[in-house]
Amino acid sequence: MTTRPIAVVGASAAGLAAAEALRRGGWRGPLTLIGEEPHLPYDRPPLSKQLLHGAWEPDRLRLRTEDQLAPLDLDLRLGTRATGLDVATRTLTLDGGERLGCAGVIIATGVAARTLPGADRIAGVHTLRTLDEALALRGRLANGGTPEGGRRRLVIVGNGVLGCEAAAVARELGHEVTLVGIDETPMAAAVGTEVGALLAEEHRARGVRLRTGAVDGFETAPADPAGTGDPQVTAVRLAHGGAAAGGEGGSRLPADLVLLAIGSRPAVEWLADPALDTTDGLRCDAYCAAAPGIYAAGDVARWDHPVHGRPLRFEHRMNATEQGMAAARNLLAELAATAPAPRAGDDAPTQERRPFAPVPYFWSDQYDLKLQAYGLTAGADRVEATVLDRARRRLLALYGRDGRAVGVLAAGLPPRQLRALRAVIATPLPWEEARERIGAATAAG
Repeated sequence: MTTRPIAVVGASAAGLAAAEALRRGGWRGPLTLIGEEPHLPYDRPPLSKQLLHGAWEPDRLRLRTEDQLAPLDLDLRLGTRATGLDVATRTLTLDGGERLGCAGVIIATGVAARTLPGADRIAGVHTLRTLDEALALRGRLANGGTPEGGRRRLVIVGNGVLGCEAAAVARELGHEVTLVGIDETPMAAAVGTEVGALLAEEHRARGVRLRTGAVDGFETAPADPAGTGDPQVTAVRLAHGGAAAGGEGGSRLPADLVLLAIGSRPAVEWLADPALDTTDGLRCDAYCAAAPGIYAAGDVARWDHPVHGRPLRFEHRMNATEQGMAAARNLLAELAATAPAPRAGDDAPTQERRPFAPVPYFWSDQYDLKLQAYGLTAGADRVEATVLDRARRRLLALYGRDGRAVGVLAAGLPPRQLRALRAVIATPLPWEEARERIGAATAAG
């Protein structure tokens, strides 16, 4: 009988990491990698930075070339969507109607950009999640959004990480930028209001206009200069007049281009099997398993973090790779425990499933400022931020929850001190103990 394949759904960083880990772990059977986009797996963080700026070209984002993928012997299905999964039989349905029975499935479909009603029918309104979307926005910024080019007015809706990074790039390219958010301070949901206020100072100093308010709609001109037939955006309207950080009034923000950076939603709409919990991502146990033989990794996975004691979902690049490898190892261990051969190679080491317990890490580059954070910074009930050196843009913030320190963020610190901060926050500590250790770790230099 032919061995059924393991299928990895999502040709992403998490999906590629899972596929490579499956081969390293001894899987010799068929291995299918399914990706909705037509591109080979690529790195997403540079989309809003180096690629948008024009410093990098798409080839530099590739995680592997075709030659590097060849040894994996993949059944590579690019430009293909999974449209359904029967959990009991581990059978995938693909958009062409094909049904693929699998020995195991790893879901790494990531997230999709949120948008606003009607935005997809207005020229000049963009989202920024995929390579094609980033290239489309880069093209409009490079020529100013019109054939004659020039300095353009960009309104970015959403002042989270993506919106702030894109604002920095657009200002460096010489465009007028207005950053609009529901929160008064940039990135407040991710890093707290204290650090957000420091970021606001940096953006204002670079010429970004900050506004607070919800978007009520768009104003358009009759025709798109690019000739698509869609109306061209001319302004963004704010509900209730909005509020300006600098005291400006008015609810109309003139715009040649608009970037919607209003968050994302886990790509789970195709998972309709009632055996799966798709509330805020695909719910998994501590081993990244959503059901027997069904695992998840990356932005789409919401799993029980054994250290923090609650389900978490991270949209961070490092987590995607680490969780892809963990899901692959645990799937192989499960398959070996139920039917050792021929699903795992004879040379595969004996292994047991292990809980996935990473120290979360993320970074954000804005202008010459690099923020790096370990642990949990979102949802903290206590934040203590300290500017160590304003001129050198050195800062440190400690984040607490329920009396324990759970996260730390820094900018401008040397690698040695950053490693020390990670060690302190790897396991939640009582607030004062962590505070003392953080102080000792950053005392020198």
